[in-house]
Amino acid sequence: MAVKRGIWNRLASGELSSEQAVERCIARYGRRENEVRAFAAFDAERALGEARARDRERELRGPRSVLHGLPFAVKDVIDTVDLPTQRNSPRYEGRRAEQDAACVRLLRQAGCVLLGKAETVEFAGIGRNPLTTNPHDPARTPGGSSAGSGAAVATGMAPMALGTQTGGSVIRPSSFCGVAGFKPTYGRVPVQGLWLHAPSLDTVGWMAEEVELLARTAEVLNLGQWQAPEDGRSLRIGLYRTPYWPDAEPASRAAVETAAEKLAEAGHSVDTVDEIPAAENLNEWQDVIMHGEARISLLAEHGAGKQGLHEDIIEEVEVNRGITPRLMAEAYDGIGGLRPVFDARLADYDAWLTASVPGEAILRSEGNGEATFNRLFTALHLPCVTVPAQKGPAGLPVGVQLVGARFADMQVLAVAAVLEKLLADK
Repeated sequence: MAVKRGIWNRLASGELSSEQAVERCIARYGRRENEVRAFAAFDAERALGEARARDRERELRGPRSVLHGLPFAVKDVIDTVDLPTQRNSPRYEGRRAEQDAACVRLLRQAGCVLLGKAETVEFAGIGRNPLTTNPHDPARTPGGSSAGSGAAVATGMAPMALGTQTGGSVIRPSSFCGVAGFKPTYGRVPVQGLWLHAPSLDTVGWMAEEVELLARTAEVLNLGQWQAPEDGRSLRIGLYRTPYWPDAEPASRAAVETAAEKLAEAGHSVDTVDEIPAAENLNEWQDVIMHGEARISLLAEHGAGKQGLHEDIIEEVEVNRGITPRLMAEAYDGIGGLRPVFDARLADYDAWLTASVPGEAILRSEGNGEATFNRLFTALHLPCVTVPAQKGPAGLPVGVQLVGARFADMQVLAVAAVLEKLLADK
């Protein structure tokens, strides 16, 4: 069974116009939004007008890029001039930005069409959870903080959606919702116009209906030239279980082992990666930096008064979790020392295979899920891709993750395209 052809594939082949692509998204919005609640704002008429303009432009001058006419959604911590950016905060209700964030401007310059603003956890990390539900089970979380982005893509309300990741906020919702997701190398995508929760970690990422669309978006955002995987080329894959493998549930372990088996059966080399000394500290160090920097980011909000502030935000600023300057320095230095070590080890492989999440999406009443298999790679600034792999015991999606060395973004996406095809072949 081949990878399912989505909206972008039909748009790129000329089977659909941009207007028709947007109409399909609007139709899906009408059918699913009341249940899934993926969007904080959605403007169908404006999107249709923009799509018609892109179609006329294509006829007169040709496409601007491979993504010309593509509808997309944007996480509601990323500024857009046409639609409000409210950060899921009562303080920013109706807020309008003076211009699009840099990443949005790049996509629109490439001819993409903005559909709406996807729901998020407040300030992309702490505070109010959105009302968004998992498209496969409304009692389950879609994963945070890019909740609406994952749900929008999974339901077909948008073929691609921007998110951000500080811990696991792109990879986790992608896995929970059953879509492809990509967190690039830290710093590869401009962050001007974003709410920065923890500036030394925050990375713009995106979800999409297939891996090639992840890669084409990366190409448009200037991460490199997309090259389809070479037929017959044997890949060298490292099976890296991480120090946190005991936290992986049977469904996630099975997904990783099945992916490894399929790669090996297809003639690719799969070798177990030995553990790296001090890697067991990475998640703790990431947590110290994330909360330490988030407190600084939220100081001005707290200083403006507690009216309208979520109790978790107040606690983040006032209690500070015992995070001292010395602990911050130790975390920065520990992670910084391991970055070249991981790069050197990864250089011997096309990518490493590991878990995306501990298991299936948990109940919404229990939170957004753990970023156990994401925090360390976010801290190391490594590019990561999650690919839908199989279903867990409750019938919910479970993804697997591929990781590359810093700046090997297009390489790890090419490996993900190979794995996506293998997992789709039943």
